Amino acid sequence: MEFVTLNNGIKMPLEGFGVFQVPDPAQCEQAVLDAIAGGYRLIDTAAAYMNEKAVGAAIQKCGVPREELFITTKLWVQDAGYEEAKKALQTSMDNLGLDYIDLYLIHQPIGDYIGAYRAMEEAYQEGKVRAIGVCNFYPERLTDLCETVTVMPAVNQVELHPFFQQEKALEVMKEYGVRPEAWGPFAEGKHDIFNHPVLTSIGQKYGKTAAQVALRWNIQRGVVVIPKSVHKERMEQNFDVWDFQLSDEDMKEIAGLDVGHSEIVDHSDPGFIKLLHSMKIHD
Repeated sequence: MEFVTLNNGIKMPLEGFGVFQVPDPAQCEQAVLDAIAGGYRLIDTAAAYMNEKAVGAAIQKCGVPREELFITTKLWVQDAGYEEAKKALQTSMDNLGLDYIDLYLIHQPIGDYIGAYRAMEEAYQEGKVRAIGVCNFYPERLTDLCETVTVMPAVNQVELHPFFQQEKALEVMKEYGVRPEAWGPFAEGKHDIFNHPVLTSIGQKYGKTAAQVALRWNIQRGVVVIPKSVHKERMEQNFDVWDFQLSDEDMKEIAGLDVGHSEIVDHSDPGFIKLLHSMKIHD
């Protein structure tokens, strides 16, 4: 495992384990236990995933010292606002059974996220969170935030994979010292990524799968990746990306796969924004 140093000096694993779409408590708890046993130390959850308690249960049972784990969770749209964010953070900490969170992120750039970020800055200063950041902040939103706040976001978790490479977004993040983190590093299976001819051909040179090539490509760009799977064998395969290096030629070939836009979600669609506002995770 390799690490990156965030803009506030703390170290973050370059690869983690995501639990999006694993709401079943028993399945989620076992998946996290398997991931930690397999070497993962970064676990990525969110209030909106409805599985923080299961993640917390696994953390308590895993046998790995707390300080060796890097736990991320996220503030949902419903709780965007200063007072709301303070309550939501405490709820997440209670659900996880933790007295601090390593990375706390704003899940979507919607609602009063500036007010929420102010509360997160206070929590950071108080030591309740070791780093704060955002998700899905496209370049103009990230620029506005960075020009407004006191504590620079440490991470921006966005869609990043060979078919949506977001080079402009990465440039803006670099300008502000924000570490990119990839959700959906496998493009949610689009373009038959696990059997894609370019990725498969490159992988054959190293004895690796197309999936491993896709992860390694992002890692070599300095992007933290959080693949998800409930299958132990797949988890182990996803973690086996530290013993090879893609060549410059490989990287250029993969660069040619970029379609230049998301095929998963359109954050500029008013209907999608309304949908996010309508999704309530508590009374």
